[in-house]
Amino acid sequence: MRIRFFEEAVAEIEESRAWYRRRSESAEGAFLRELDHAIDLVVDAPHRWPIYLSGTRRYVFPKFPYSLVYFTEDDLVNVVAVAHEKRRPGYWRERLPK
Repeated sequence: MRIRFFEEAVAEIEESRAWYRRRSESAEGAFLRELDHAIDLVVDAPHRWPIYLSGTRRYVFPKFPYSLVYFTEDDLVNVVAVAHEKRRPGYWRERLPK
């Protein structure tokens, strides 16, 4: 499987990374390791996680309050959002293709 990140998801990653970086380098590193782990798991077996909202799937980070929200097309995993679990549920739905 290949992976593609929506531009907004990349911005969310950068914003979250920077927020943790302001707290400490170790917090930033832990967040990025968790993100890398999530990506590896999802790319390896994207259908392992249940259907979520609007036909997406969601991998919930075990140690940080984030989810990797994605959908698949053929051999492509499309990451729609790296969504904070405590903020505006489903805000990313407007990003999905019609």
